[in-house]
Amino acid sequence: MSRNFYFLAAALALLALVSVGMALVPSSFQPGLPANGSLWRTIALLLLLAALAFALLGVLTHLFEQVDRRNDEARLAERRRRRGL
Repeated sequence: MSRNFYFLAAALALLALVSVGMALVPSSFQPGLPANGSLWRTIALLLLLAALAFALLGVLTHLFEQVDRRNDEARLAERRRRRGL
């Protein structure tokens, strides 16, 4: 599950980089697109914040999955130890 959050964060970060690139391109190369660079910078900032939030969510999800897996392993080991006695 956490891998999906990592992929989403990477995709959003890539789109943020594209938006930063669009902010740096002169408006003559962008016919029909918003020529105001502040709009592209705002979009890039929002995408970057979303990417960071999803990366944090992926890290926390991975952490809790690992804790749950180790808890299950410890519970099974304890059950095997009790049956062996």
